[in-house]
Amino acid sequence: MSGGEVAGLLVAVFWAILVSFLAVVLTRLAVALRAATRLVEDLTERAVPLLGEATDTVRSAQSQLDRVDAIAGDIREVTANASALSTTVSSTFGGPLVKVAAFGYGVRRALARRRAVEDPAAVTPPRTVPAARRAARRSRRG
Repeated sequence: MSGGEVAGLLVAVFWAILVSFLAVVLTRLAVALRAATRLVEDLTERAVPLLGEATDTVRSAQSQLDRVDAIAGDIREVTANASALSTTVSSTFGGPLVKVAAFGYGVRRALARRRAVEDPAAVTPPRTVPAARRAARRSRRG
């Protein structure tokens, strides 16, 4: 065997090893690609129904938010009406009720004075306030 033949034989052996190595790598790559394809198909089969359910959920939530918004608007309107009614009642009945109460107090006081003038023994003594209460009142005033 000459040197050229040995070199050719070595190249042929290395070439055969390289082709075998590439065949193993390509086989493993094909297996990995098939597994990835199956995984993507399974994921697609599961994701499509989930996306449909998510869309339904979002639509339902939107309709509920619309209802809540309508209820909040109604509550705002009722609150404004109640406030207006309260102001109207206060202005309509507040002044006259204060005047009636003041008139009643004046009548009671006048009757009490009249009784005191007519029969001094029938007058009830003024109420006394305990000392602790008097001190608390004084401290609040000044």
